[in-house]
Amino acid sequence: MTTMTDTSNAARFREFKMPDVGEGLTEAEILKWYVQPGDTVTDGQVVCEVETAKAAVELPIPFDGVVHELRFPEGTTVDVGQVIIAVDVAPGSDFAAAEPEAPAPAPEAEAPKGRQPVLVGYGVAESSTKRRARKGAETAPPAAAPAAVQAELNGRGTAAVPEARPLAKPPVRKLAKDLGIDLATVTPTGANGVITREDVHAAATPVAPVAPSAPVPSVESPAPVSEPVPAGARETRIPVKGVRKAIAQAMVGSAFTAPHVTEFVTVDVTRTMKLVAELKEDKDMAGVRVNPLLVIAKALLVAIKRNPGVNAVWDEANQEIVQKHYVNLGIAAATPRGLIVPNIKDAHEQTLPQLAASLGELVATAREGKTSPAAMAGGTVTITNVGVFGVDTGTPILNPGESAILAVGAIKLQPWVHKGKVKPRQVTTLALSFDHRLIDGELGSRFLADIAAILEQPKRLITWA
Repeated sequence: MTTMTDTSNAARFREFKMPDVGEGLTEAEILKWYVQPGDTVTDGQVVCEVETAKAAVELPIPFDGVVHELRFPEGTTVDVGQVIIAVDVAPGSDFAAAEPEAPAPAPEAEAPKGRQPVLVGYGVAESSTKRRARKGAETAPPAAAPAAVQAELNGRGTAAVPEARPLAKPPVRKLAKDLGIDLATVTPTGANGVITREDVHAAATPVAPVAPSAPVPSVESPAPVSEPVPAGARETRIPVKGVRKAIAQAMVGSAFTAPHVTEFVTVDVTRTMKLVAELKEDKDMAGVRVNPLLVIAKALLVAIKRNPGVNAVWDEANQEIVQKHYVNLGIAAATPRGLIVPNIKDAHEQTLPQLAASLGELVATAREGKTSPAAMAGGTVTITNVGVFGVDTGTPILNPGESAILAVGAIKLQPWVHKGKVKPRQVTTLALSFDHRLIDGELGSRFLADIAAILEQPKRLITWA
């Protein structure tokens, strides 16, 4: 009898563990609980927000029920694999009376013994896990690859999935719902036909204009509110963890691994600023954010096409130079939690309106603190816009795994010799840091000069593209 009761309780109360957020991260801090004991939760509902060494991530729960217990309070750092919440999946029911052969309401109501936690969606069950088949489905063939992918994305292990349901992760479904987009009408570009955030935004761009923004190409977030300092305190100690810890480790590793070289050029960007003003009035750019950063990003992409050796990385382990034939363009963003560098995947393939939409989404997501670790992985080259702080230039440190980073200074009205006369012109200073192991001075100089030439004469975006 005791064994039966214990088994019933184990089946009734399901535990959700801190998922493996990937990229070698082993812990996360619980920032905020969105539910409390007694609250009803549904499959895919976000129950908490956690901060990893990369970003803040919302965690959806993969089953229905009533919250029974929160194992850790907010502010606690929890190791991956530890149980963080227990849910009563059958409140008010008598599990002891349920016979093993009784029909199950749904496969997801069974204990997830072989669950493999991942960032969003909670993994497929191990092959050794046994599930009782639904009635009428005993002769069904093994699930096809897309169905298995969707099962994993929705946190249902190998449970059966309606064939007509579009493949997408819960956060992507929520985004589509918020934007009023029917996923059935979205063309997927992800692996195995999975719909990505970029696919949703691409579908929404023509019909979901972004609110007009200020002309300043800012990617910074409002300054966080400082904690009150006790009277008489002479110093404050702040624990190094999360994003700040990751930044410190990455910058030290980069600075003392890659031999940095930084070159500078001051350029007249008056014509670029005129182009920005014209693009803002262009009907093809309606609904997207247009600013100098957009043109600078496009100029960098064109310059990479002319100097592909810049878009590479040094593989120390294999003693190889890995040439990238795609560009994942990183944009350094200051957030209340620290510096992050999300990137635009395959930016080289995007048109100017698409690039503008991607930049707008990247900035908005970073400001909200919702940038995912996946969005910060795989970058090939980065832009850091220090000009938004009124700074003329700097010597940026390479983002780990990349070989070039461009710093853009403030655009200011300055006296400049133009057509033989001193005139007030809009001028900025660009600084390019690169890894001298694989980028020689000649290549780095040509790359920087090409960016400057495009910004001085934006028509080169067409003639050089």
